[in-house]
Amino acid sequence: MTCCDLKCGLITGTVLGALIALLGVILIPVGNMFIENTVHTETVLENGTLAFDTWTSVDTPMYRQFWLFDVQNPDEVLSQGAKPVLVQKGPYTYRTRFIPKTNITFNDNFTLSFVLPVGAIFEPSMSVGTEEDIFTSLNLAVAGVYSLLDHRLANLLIQRSNSTLFQSRTVKELLWGYKDPMLGSTLGVFYPYNDTIDGPYTVFTGKDDINKVATIERWAGEPSLSYWNDPYCNKINGTDGSSFHPFLNKKETLFFFSSDICRSISAEYEGTVDLKGIDVYRYMLPPEALASPVENPDNQCYCTDPVITRNCTTAGLLDLTACRGTPVFLSLPHFLYGSNDLHQGVIGLNPNFDEHSIFLDVEPITGFTLRFAKRLQVNMLYGPSDSIVYVNRHHTSSLMHCTLLNSYILLDDETADMFKKELIARMDLLEGIQIGLIVGGLVLFASCLIGLIVVCTKRSNNKKNLHC
Repeated sequence: MTCCDLKCGLITGTVLGALIALLGVILIPVGNMFIENTVHTETVLENGTLAFDTWTSVDTPMYRQFWLFDVQNPDEVLSQGAKPVLVQKGPYTYRTRFIPKTNITFNDNFTLSFVLPVGAIFEPSMSVGTEEDIFTSLNLAVAGVYSLLDHRLANLLIQRSNSTLFQSRTVKELLWGYKDPMLGSTLGVFYPYNDTIDGPYTVFTGKDDINKVATIERWAGEPSLSYWNDPYCNKINGTDGSSFHPFLNKKETLFFFSSDICRSISAEYEGTVDLKGIDVYRYMLPPEALASPVENPDNQCYCTDPVITRNCTTAGLLDLTACRGTPVFLSLPHFLYGSNDLHQGVIGLNPNFDEHSIFLDVEPITGFTLRFAKRLQVNMLYGPSDSIVYVNRHHTSSLMHCTLLNSYILLDDETADMFKKELIARMDLLEGIQIGLIVGGLVLFASCLIGLIVVCTKRSNNKKNLHC
């Protein structure tokens, strides 16, 4: 090879290397645009998209775990006004959301409507016992008439039926219902539940604006609620928590509506965690999330003002009486974040952040929730009363824990593998091609450029030697 041929080859290699590296650089925005367009297309709620197929599927299991509280000293509570000593037992696990959404209807305003059938199937292999395990717990009927009726009338009903403040019931009865002897009707902490529906819901498809995908427009036919004194709390904000818009920003607050608690709540970014090889954003509920949005003589207590809400006497409690029609108070398990007054009424509480907080793990590119733990505690109020025999020894009102529940979705291995194959692997491949082109092009460019400089330098030296 002549010197001229070598020089031409090196010049060609230098130019080619620069072009290859430039191609790799150009592929970065082009590739990102391709990924963004693909994700936007696949996360719209319409027939044939990944989001719609996932949204309509019941393959990803959702479970509800229940822990029940067994009262160890019912006689002392009745005769001496002693604090109830509670022992927690569980979980008793049920599979929920196993029935597909029904009445799915696409509307003209880029929304779709549907109804969510509700049911629960007991999972013995995931439970500590059977549905026939017996617990001594608060008598739901007695607590109910205490809060809703004149106490003299309530006492008459209680005595006529030989009811007491406590009762022994099976897990199945306490959760899903039993015939109460005093009221003659069916009562249960979650009655009615099986064979009922939630909704109808109307949500945005995201076809016209991907940032609105899965956001709830209406629930039960209404664009807002009417349970709370604060108009902000009556707003139906966000999605149902199963998905959000794609390409999440760590700084943004996520909002989701839960019909269980009759309002929308928010979650803040806490950190990035690994979930079966997938990086997800973890969002946590703030401490004031379950404070009741009510007016207080000392403070204006609204869920729009977290600082004030934390200082209200209702901090840590959400009164669902207006929503449920029964005197039920919701809290985080073991009164996590609750005021000190809440912890004084019973013995046996042990709040733990890791076990009792609510969180969502959301894949930030697609906005899909891959893991979700909604942990709540159902409580009812009793005492004091001069007219009701069974609580006349109590001098302060007390909240009795009925049950603790954890609704959760956990990404299974098959779905995780599919997710990594369809999204993560393709992104990694594209990123690998981009890096390969840039690095390979730069190496070729640098090698040929150095070679060209060496050849030109040698040729220049040879000319000088010949001249001499």
